[in-house]
Amino acid sequence: MPGKIKVAQFGLGPIGIETLKLAASKPWAEVVGGVDIDPAKVGRDLSEITGLRNLRGRSIYPSVDELLAEVKTQLIFHTAVSRFKAAYPQLEAIARRGINVVSSCEELVFPALREPKLAVRLDRVCRSSGARIVGTGVNPGFVMDVLPLCFSMVSRLVRAVHVERVVDASTRREPLQRKIGSGMRPAEFRNLLRAGRAGHAGLKESLALLAQGLGWKLKNIVETGDAIVAGCGIRTRYLRVRKGQTCGLHQRAQGRINGRIRLTLDLKMYLGATDPHDAIQIEGDPPLKIIVQGGVAGDQATVAALVNTAPRLLRARPGLLLPSDLPLPSFA
Repeated sequence: MPGKIKVAQFGLGPIGIETLKLAASKPWAEVVGGVDIDPAKVGRDLSEITGLRNLRGRSIYPSVDELLAEVKTQLIFHTAVSRFKAAYPQLEAIARRGINVVSSCEELVFPALREPKLAVRLDRVCRSSGARIVGTGVNPGFVMDVLPLCFSMVSRLVRAVHVERVVDASTRREPLQRKIGSGMRPAEFRNLLRAGRAGHAGLKESLALLAQGLGWKLKNIVETGDAIVAGCGIRTRYLRVRKGQTCGLHQRAQGRINGRIRLTLDLKMYLGATDPHDAIQIEGDPPLKIIVQGGVAGDQATVAALVNTAPRLLRARPGLLLPSDLPLPSFA
């Protein structure tokens, strides 16, 4: 991979800005510009919003077309939306130009689960233009899917896999604290969960990716969700939650084969969570139980996952890819 990889950033929210800053620190990357629809950001210098002097002269554009009219890029970090259907027009426009994409879009981790026709269409566009697209992150994209798959390699037999993730959301960014319902009435948040308008996106995708990697065919995935209610008042850097209000969520996805639960992903994400951790249990030969005390730090690690994926993506075949299609994950 001769020379530096010319990269740009699509979406300049908290995660996008941190992704940009980390990419700018890499000796193998050259940041050429950014894209955001916010009129307050368009036209500004990237050094203004990142505080990095080495990004002076790199501008923020209102669209990919306007970015590419001024600069050339090989890869775009995409941190804009969670739903694949919403991301599709953005991704297709980039892929048609033969530009590679590493995206934090949660549903892109296994896009064929909810939008099989769009997944096939985007894969064809990528193969035709030579572009590569992948969705990645900490969860989905690593802790509850790729990491269990890696540990399964030392198993002679796998009967079931159960993953538990407990996250203290008070350490996370404001948009996430609000997404998990902090400060809402529990009944209201439960209604939003049932309607698919709140909660953690990508849990079903993680389970589908894990099942495919194990060679298991699931007929259906059952996902449930509920509000976690504050037992006392909670105050974070961004908001205040009173006793009796929602302070987080508990989501679970399960997959059955022949009537037996073979896969379970259990996520608790709430303000002030005690004993945050990530735990993987593999029922098999040999049985395995792996615990990451404190858990994998979501925001910082998501940014690292995006940036560290870039060089590996360029070594992969063209197409709409899954995280498991790429070479072994590693620091880049």
